[in-house]
Amino acid sequence: MQGDKLVPRVSTPAEAALAPAEPAPAVPAPAPPAPAVAIVIKHHLLVRVTHWLNVPLLTGLIASGLAIYWAAPVYGRLPAWVYDHLSLGTGQLAIALRLHWFFAYLFMANGALYLVGLLAGGGYKALLPRFSDIPEALAMMRYYLGLIPARIRRKEWPHPAVTRKYNALQRAGYFSIPVFGTLAILSGWAMHKPVQLPWLERLFVSYDGARVVHFWIMILFAAFVVPHVVLAIADGWDTLRSIVTGWSARTGDGHH
Repeated sequence: MQGDKLVPRVSTPAEAALAPAEPAPAVPAPAPPAPAVAIVIKHHLLVRVTHWLNVPLLTGLIASGLAIYWAAPVYGRLPAWVYDHLSLGTGQLAIALRLHWFFAYLFMANGALYLVGLLAGGGYKALLPRFSDIPEALAMMRYYLGLIPARIRRKEWPHPAVTRKYNALQRAGYFSIPVFGTLAILSGWAMHKPVQLPWLERLFVSYDGARVVHFWIMILFAAFVVPHVVLAIADGWDTLRSIVTGWSARTGDGHH
């Protein structure tokens, strides 16, 4: 009827009980907890200091050693560019010998302090080879070889889990450097004192044998630098930070 007002109908209690219940609002699932981060001591102070001191010491040894090599080459003279840019220059034998032994004594003292740091901090345990190194090394090689292509394609390329201080490739490299350093020192003394230390000269078969070993140790040291830096960068910021600060931040799943 015109003019009548519409009165809303009120449901009876029985009808309200039979009506379907409204769905409860969705509750968002709780976010997974962040992995626990453990701060661990990674490098003793002496290990860190001697690590960085090796840079100028090896540079001085190689520069002076190449100048000595020019005066008495093992395999013939190297290109002139090598002597002009990487050594003290040609015709500098006397000063090259003095500087070479100056850096050599510092290198030996630095190496001794490095060993003290390894023993004091227990770092030597992380350098010892393990039976599991071969499969782990293969996994790390696959990671490093695929890292750059994966970054170019913006594809995830997970780092293999590392539950120890070093991965297998790092362990092999860091274990070999003290061995090469010892050979460099022994072959150097065999050349320097062949009459006073004949047993040391015979250890390398002959005087020329000691020269050959000494030369190739220099090549190995120089060749080690580039992959060492590249792999350290590829391994992440934590690796670079730890050799400066001495500590490492690792999550509960072994990643850093």
